[in-house]
Amino acid sequence: MRLILASASERRAEILRDAGFSFMQLTSAIDETPYPGETTHDLVQRLATAKAELVAARAVGPAIVIAADTEVTLDGHIFGKPRSSDDARHMLEKLSGRTHAVVTGVALIRLPDADRRTFVESTLVQFAALSGEEITRYLATGEPHDKAGAYGIQGRAGRFIPRIEGCYFNVVGLPLARLQHSLTELGWSED
Repeated sequence: MRLILASASERRAEILRDAGFSFMQLTSAIDETPYPGETTHDLVQRLATAKAELVAARAVGPAIVIAADTEVTLDGHIFGKPRSSDDARHMLEKLSGRTHAVVTGVALIRLPDADRRTFVESTLVQFAALSGEEITRYLATGEPHDKAGAYGIQGRAGRFIPRIEGCYFNVVGLPLARLQHSLTELGWSED
């Protein structure tokens, strides 16, 4: 049974490759705008499910489609991907010296029978206090611009994160151990 990653994310693909999974990637562009009053948990689950459904509708043959959506949340506010450098700076200033949550929704659809598994994983991330100069230097790397919360723990921002509580891979964008468990529940094996 094939695995299909419903994402263009190189970070998610790298997690799967490094863990020894064989898979193909299909993109699943959807509107990721939160609904008014939508919680982070509900948002990531809704978006992951929509991405999985979009790709499952195009897939042929036996497969398991894997989709995910990751958001950063602090004080009830969702920090998606920054729209500009100023937006990224604002996010990093808010995260500086604080602990926030990284929340990932994952949806799996087994084809052709459409059996599903969904879950949400949350990891607490402690950020060091950042100076304005540190934020400016980090912004200049370009790394923050396509990542939820304007940072990537697996890159240069790892220097600013003294502690996490929960799954590291969740912060990168795909909670690996929970994914493996769900794949096993759906009958996937490496054979």
